[in-house]
Amino acid sequence: MFEKVIFNNLIFNEEYGRKVIPFLKNEYFQNNDDKIIFTLIDDYVKKYNSFPTKEALYIDLSNKDNVSESVFQKCKENIDNLNKEFDTKMEWLLDETEKFCQEKALYNSIMESISILDDKTGKKSKGSIPQILTDALSVSFDSSIGHDFIEDYDKRYDFYHKKDVRIEFDLDYFNEITKGGLPKKTLNVIIAGTGVGKSLALCHFASANLMSGLNVLYITMEMAEEKISERIDANLLDVSLEELSTLPKSSYEKKINRLKEKTKGKLIVKEYPTACAGSSHFRHLINELKIKKNFIPDIIYIDYLNICMSTRIKQGNGINSYTYIKSIAEELRGLAVECNVPIVSATQVNRSGYSDSDFGLENTSESFGLPATVDMMFALISTEELESMNQIMVKQLKNRYSDPGVCRRFVLGIDRSKMRLYNAESSAQNDIINSEQEDMDYVSKKTSNKDKYKKAFG
Repeated sequence: MFEKVIFNNLIFNEEYGRKVIPFLKNEYFQNNDDKIIFTLIDDYVKKYNSFPTKEALYIDLSNKDNVSESVFQKCKENIDNLNKEFDTKMEWLLDETEKFCQEKALYNSIMESISILDDKTGKKSKGSIPQILTDALSVSFDSSIGHDFIEDYDKRYDFYHKKDVRIEFDLDYFNEITKGGLPKKTLNVIIAGTGVGKSLALCHFASANLMSGLNVLYITMEMAEEKISERIDANLLDVSLEELSTLPKSSYEKKINRLKEKTKGKLIVKEYPTACAGSSHFRHLINELKIKKNFIPDIIYIDYLNICMSTRIKQGNGINSYTYIKSIAEELRGLAVECNVPIVSATQVNRSGYSDSDFGLENTSESFGLPATVDMMFALISTEELESMNQIMVKQLKNRYSDPGVCRRFVLGIDRSKMRLYNAESSAQNDIINSEQEDMDYVSKKTSNKDKYKKAFG
């Protein structure tokens, strides 16, 4: 039995013991006497930060309560048989111990899943089974406990020169301000007023990702799955929303078939009721898609953040909007890290932002904790003048990928009938003032307004 190999090396091989003891669990040992011996060793290590001798195990076993005579004798016999092993390669020991932990974790998870399926009371959710199995399959020995600044300089140098895998945009300015696209494990948010184009932008980005061969998951909390798919249809099929309703089925099928030939990616649109789903529901959905459709998203869109629910905090009971929305943002960013994908979502401007043609982070609706959490935040701004030219302005508000002062503002072309954004001509950028003086004027205006407020209200 490999359990004996583990115990021999825990007692006589401290190097091995310190590497594996954080990953071993009592539940991995099936026999009761093995569980008792491991518990004695684990308790000793936690208390004294060293590994026990056989003599120490004898004493601790004698002092242990609720152990029958037969079990006591069996444990004592097993301790007697512990001896030092020679010429066993450390690499082999670690690999076999990791394999032991993985097999035991998987066995335990299967047994737990069976008990959930057999449970007639309904107290245990069958939806938790995929996550239980996923956790078991993810068991591994991670020996990293931090970056040693002096000793690990070579790893750091490689990191500096490593090219990140990013999700590229089909819009030049977005690629410029993100240094080539969105990195994985990030949360990115669009802010705009009602009807300006948040969902349009999300649908356009999702369409572009699909055409570049990526797997895209689009979660909608505001509109029906069919309405989101209709917008993506208009974008990809080059047909206006009005024309879609009159397009013959044969023509529609031809366009869809041509689309299939152009991309290997998939796009899944999933609808949830407003304010009734959060990161835990999305995680369950991702697990289901992986099992049932062999679908693993490369990027996730959530339309939109403010109408998600928090998994950790229950709304009401004195919870303010700052705390609640910040909690949602933190959970979604955690999901992005867990799934190793960028997440793109949106939020509304507050009341003062609706009438401001050049708003900032302070105009974020409900919670300033949101921009504090996200990796990138940009505003979509529309005016009558821009609308007349079929353009929309983008303004960087926060950017962890590059200097937000570079290309702080730029314009894009917009075709609302086909739910599409496109690169505007270079001449279109001439009317966008993107100088330091303009920024100073804006800050000065805001400061002046604050001074007026202080004089009026003290």
